[in-house]
Amino acid sequence: MNVTEFLLPEGWLTEDGGPLYVQLRKRIETGIASGFLAPDMPIPPEREIASLTGLSRVTVRKAIAELVEKQLIVQKQGSGSSVAPAKPRVEQSLSRLTSFTEDMARRGFKSDIRWLERGFFLPSPDEILTLGLGAGDQVARLARLRLADGRPMAIERAALPPDVLPNPLVVTESLYAVLEQSGMRPVRAMQKISAINLSAEDSALLEVRPQAAGLRIERIGYLEGGRVIELTRSIYRGDAYDFVAELRFAQARG
Repeated sequence: MNVTEFLLPEGWLTEDGGPLYVQLRKRIETGIASGFLAPDMPIPPEREIASLTGLSRVTVRKAIAELVEKQLIVQKQGSGSSVAPAKPRVEQSLSRLTSFTEDMARRGFKSDIRWLERGFFLPSPDEILTLGLGAGDQVARLARLRLADGRPMAIERAALPPDVLPNPLVVTESLYAVLEQSGMRPVRAMQKISAINLSAEDSALLEVRPQAAGLRIERIGYLEGGRVIELTRSIYRGDAYDFVAELRFAQARG
């Protein structure tokens, strides 16, 4: 299938599918998200898209304008429109225990947070077991969308004992920075990484198509004495991260 065939209206342009410009915008977004419309690929001129789809040039122009605003398409004077260049992937080391804020600062990105949940809650059975809580205890929870230079990168959901984080509201950026101030920053952690397809809810938060590839990471953080103080489950978008680990050969025993 080429771009012309991809834009033919059969199968995606319908009378009850909502505003025509929105249907066209979503069709192009689908092509970009799936990789069919690759980074830097030229987009046909407005008049050609209008001819292929039977839409007016005003409708086509409105759809393209929204894609430009969402930074999915770039327009250059004299060279037309094209799919935006691929955004750089982040390499995340698996051998160092660092925070998202520290990782992004080290790479020159501006990190930001969109809070989804923050406060004290009744613990789940997993939280009771992992964090050593009693059935009547509460758990401090932080759920947030992590962004780098405005781009959604990960959804983090952390749970900690209330004596470790007595006031979840004091966390405004880095959780580990707050824990370090109280001498409660983890010194080691165990991480489990799984490949997943993103749910509709998570893909909407990360601004990718539903069922897109993602990574699920469960981290359990420990203090020096071995106490578990952190259970964090994170969802990372699969097109933004490469996880890297340094491996060494074990010494042969004679």
